[in-house]
Amino acid sequence: MKNSVSLLSLFLMACLGLGAQTFEKTKDFQKFSGYFNFFYDDSTDKIYLQVDDLEKEFLYVYALSSGVGSNDLGLDRGQLGNEQVVFFRKAGTKLLLIQPNLTFRAITDNDLERKAVEQAFAKSVLEGFKIEEESDGSYLIDFTDFLMRDAHGVSNRLKMRKQGSYNLDKSKSAWAFDRTKAFPKNVEFDVTLTFKGDPQGYFIRSVTPTPGLVTVAQHHSLIALPEYEFEKRDFDPRSGGYPFSYYDYATPVQESLIKRSTRRHHLEKKDPNAAVSEAVEPIIYYLDNGTPEPIRSALLDGGKWWNQAFEAAGYKDAFQMKMLPDDADPLDVRYNVVQWVHRSTRGWSYGSSVVDPRTGEILKGHVSLGSLRIRQDFLIAQALMNKPFEERDDNYEPMLEMALARIRQLSAHEIGHTLGFTHNFAASTNNRASVMDYPHPQFELDGDDISFANAYDTGIGEWDKVIVKYAYTDFPEGTDEKAALNAILKEAQDAGLRYISDQDARPQGGAHYLAHLWDNGKSASEELDAMLAIRKQAIDNFSIDNIKTGEPYSVLEDVFVPIYFFHRYQTEAVSKIVGGLDYNYAVKDGGQTPVEMVSKAVQEDAMEAILKTLDASVIAIPKDKLALFPPRAIGFNRTRESINSRTGVSFDALAATETSADMTLGLLLHPQRASRLIQQKSLDKNNLGLEEVLDEVIDGTIGSSHKDAYEAEVQNTINYRVLYHIMNLAAHNEVHPQVNAIANQTLGELKAQLLSSGKSATASEMVRRIDAFAKEPSEFKLIPVEKIPDGSPIGMDCMD
Repeated sequence: MKNSVSLLSLFLMACLGLGAQTFEKTKDFQKFSGYFNFFYDDSTDKIYLQVDDLEKEFLYVYALSSGVGSNDLGLDRGQLGNEQVVFFRKAGTKLLLIQPNLTFRAITDNDLERKAVEQAFAKSVLEGFKIEEESDGSYLIDFTDFLMRDAHGVSNRLKMRKQGSYNLDKSKSAWAFDRTKAFPKNVEFDVTLTFKGDPQGYFIRSVTPTPGLVTVAQHHSLIALPEYEFEKRDFDPRSGGYPFSYYDYATPVQESLIKRSTRRHHLEKKDPNAAVSEAVEPIIYYLDNGTPEPIRSALLDGGKWWNQAFEAAGYKDAFQMKMLPDDADPLDVRYNVVQWVHRSTRGWSYGSSVVDPRTGEILKGHVSLGSLRIRQDFLIAQALMNKPFEERDDNYEPMLEMALARIRQLSAHEIGHTLGFTHNFAASTNNRASVMDYPHPQFELDGDDISFANAYDTGIGEWDKVIVKYAYTDFPEGTDEKAALNAILKEAQDAGLRYISDQDARPQGGAHYLAHLWDNGKSASEELDAMLAIRKQAIDNFSIDNIKTGEPYSVLEDVFVPIYFFHRYQTEAVSKIVGGLDYNYAVKDGGQTPVEMVSKAVQEDAMEAILKTLDASVIAIPKDKLALFPPRAIGFNRTRESINSRTGVSFDALAATETSADMTLGLLLHPQRASRLIQQKSLDKNNLGLEEVLDEVIDGTIGSSHKDAYEAEVQNTINYRVLYHIMNLAAHNEVHPQVNAIANQTLGELKAQLLSSGKSATASEMVRRIDAFAKEPSEFKLIPVEKIPDGSPIGMDCMD
């Protein structure tokens, strides 16, 4: 009923015009009155825009209002494009739509100085429009082609992902008037676009009914920029916020050209002098009304956690969560939105924003939550429970509760990005101090069972209160803001809170020993031991009663995957300790240690823990469990989340361990880590070096033995991967030459060791491969293994 009322109102607005006609040409057109008036000519199917103010800046934003539904293609419903400050300028018989260059500025009262910078750097003319009619200083332009174009780059994305060559087919494209609206401060256009092409890839074929015709919806917004003076707040690298930056060429020589401030919403107290005050205008986020229960309630609950942080910063009810009105458009800039997004495969969730490019003010937060993520947590819980379906098939509540706990945390996490906050991957060392970390579900052994009681946190963290205080505290007049902000960060530092973000936490290139994705605990090494113990118990418990009555054994195999690779993310964390560093985003006189090496004892503990993931007795799938995994049933084929096979239709236990071992070795023997170990040893001869690491790896793998024939073959599979990764270091051309030298020396020593160990088939084959490598090292390529299944406990963020 609400939608019907909205459409009727839109129709009446168009018919009545809400004002006198201005142009002769538009007298028979439907008129939409708002921030820009526009007209629809149904005889030619064109839209005309009325431009009243030349040289006046406004914001242009494009987005996808309906997407493709593939995480691999990344063209999601609700996906924002770039925001652009633009203005119209008359040039002869045209109006040019110009995007000024806001990266380079001169903040000065000197007009000539400003023009000097403006003329020094390129601007962009987005479009030139023929003036159709002029009346009393207003101009009419044909806006049709500007709106009905591939602004979002759909065809380029499909081509880039090797899905085929597509072009916009205007004959199969049309206006979507149910989402085309005019308001006093913004106008919204929605267009159905069809792309025609020759499909080449699986991704587009898997989500499109006719793959040669891909239809999406594109949204355009013209938005009035804020007229008040937004108060910028200095960016501090310790603050946990995103920097907004530009160059100011009017800056005195003794100061930095680059100006950095903190991205944030506009928020101020009604009474800045009060310790606690309501906001002049609270920050309100709206949840997609297409979200089902019980997910809806969980997302609302998690989002509301942020109000705890704003209360700590002196606000009352400054952050609120509500349901999006049925007649509201999720892409309307007036609404901060949490959108529930469906895809054919499990994919990332992310928090994006529409930001004023002039000031860094966040005008609209827009969260996209992948709907299949909740099913992954459900699957993890199903795998870890001890015979959940032994007595009845409706025993799903414990699994659902854990999945909903994750969704609450995910809601808070992604909203945090849209409030202006980055990841904090060191927060897990401070008793889960931030929802801006990636938390792995935390489990505990309870006899033969595994407890989910503490899987995810249940509220805002201490670090989250710090970042809100820094970004949003409204200080009383007369406050030394710089000193007050520094005091907030000093208090957090004194409390032992740590902050390290994306660039330093990624498993391959990252080097910080505390900042990891999806890890738990103060000691990564101790936590890996604990997770391996949980993994072992879960595998011991695993049985046919982990699936429901009537489900095929093929489903059981898929449930097993998150158990088998349960240790994968903690292994990433431990690997970063080896050759790792402890450092802060330190500033002068900030009282933090800039950088220091991790002690040898901590690195040795890490080596001891990580070598367990290369031990066949630890990572081999027990022989009695292999009987649970017959060839796949018809209709239940392997997917990207299955354990792949080199043995045809049969389950491949060796491929599973090969993939697991390769994951560990790719992290531990990463070329950048190897180069860091060279430097580490040169600075501290008593610390670990590359030689010691390679020796320990070989002793723990190729140098080990197993009496059981199955475990011995699993170990052989692991050992080949060890050999290949040493060869990779020996041949790699992006490492220090010392790495090549040590790796080649290690291969020579290994060959001698193999020759002296006897003439087993594996030893002989390894020697043959070492000799072949020595003849043509430049021809070496790391032999790939079966891809590790998807399985991140949560998704990566595009702000990230």
